[in-house]
Amino acid sequence: MTEVRPSEQMRNLGVVQHGAPILTEPARPFGLPAERDAAEQAVDALFASMERIAQVHPFAKGMGIAAPQIGIGRAAAVVQPADEGAGAIVLLNPRITAASDESDEQYEGCLSFFDVRGLVPRPLRITVETTTLDGPTATTVYERGLARLIAHEIDHLDGHLYLDRMRPGVDPLPVEQYRQTGRSWAYDS
Repeated sequence: MTEVRPSEQMRNLGVVQHGAPILTEPARPFGLPAERDAAEQAVDALFASMERIAQVHPFAKGMGIAAPQIGIGRAAAVVQPADEGAGAIVLLNPRITAASDESDEQYEGCLSFFDVRGLVPRPLRITVETTTLDGPTATTVYERGLARLIAHEIDHLDGHLYLDRMRPGVDPLPVEQYRQTGRSWAYDS
């Protein structure tokens, strides 16, 4: 029996794969609270996908998924932090309003091309504005690994993949050569 490639496994779980136009198009924001039902349906679909995926792959660094990755071209994403006790973060119409000058490079994976991992520079702290289901905006500051996860998902909603963020001349690493599966990102204290 042949082993199923990680990308094929994700495709089988309903994750849109690299090359699909929806992954390079900016997602359409929700008009909230008028589109509350549509936003809730998108978030429910994201949670259902996340649950299916988590049953077949452990995510020591946390996990996120954006609506375009499940074929919904709307500005919604869900992030599950690496901390088991932390609740999932729902992002509706998110945008980064500030980013620290201090950054680092860490490997990231993406459910839409899960056969490789890429070394991606990102700010260590970001400020994100989201829309609540009731319409007002909320602002939250995220740091380190959580900032990385959130920024990755916001990139998806802006029509970007982490490949766009990698330094020139740096190529993704085949998952077979990646040696950090099952471990958290490392940060200096």
